[in-house]
Amino acid sequence: MEVGRAMLLALAFVAVASLPVAFALVFCADEIIDRVACGYAEWRERRRERRTIARLDRAVDAEGLTRGIDLTEFDREDRRSLQQIAADLHRFAEHRVNPGGRAVIWHAAVVDAYDEHLRAACRCLGLPEHLGELEGVDRQIERVRVEGMLHAAGLTLPAARPRHRQRHR
Repeated sequence: MEVGRAMLLALAFVAVASLPVAFALVFCADEIIDRVACGYAEWRERRRERRTIARLDRAVDAEGLTRGIDLTEFDREDRRSLQQIAADLHRFAEHRVNPGGRAVIWHAAVVDAYDEHLRAACRCLGLPEHLGELEGVDRQIERVRVEGMLHAAGLTLPAARPRHRQRHR
């Protein structure tokens, strides 16, 4: 009987000692469940991202895409940055729109330099252009098309600023 009472006393002591743990589990259950659920969701998201990346790697052959491109062209020291080309385009565009009473030959040189910088910007962004092949009105139309493509690519030229924007109906 003594052993039974000792066991009962030990069991009662363990029950009383674990009571705070039981209260903590009851009151913090939502936090514990939330942490477990968030950890599981993050694990699933990482797994899904890894599978998506693996699927994209299989679908797109990166080496095949760059096989025909000479990547050393981008590492040349004399290659101008897109920011420098854009700054020159802004300067040439202002002179092209407002010649300021300069000679006609000067205006033609500015337009040629502007077109050359448009071509350089297209090369930087990988956009097709045909400014070097055309003359006259066809070249002017191509210039407008190229300016539109550059604007769509994020290079805003002075002619595309709000104060110069054309109104479409």
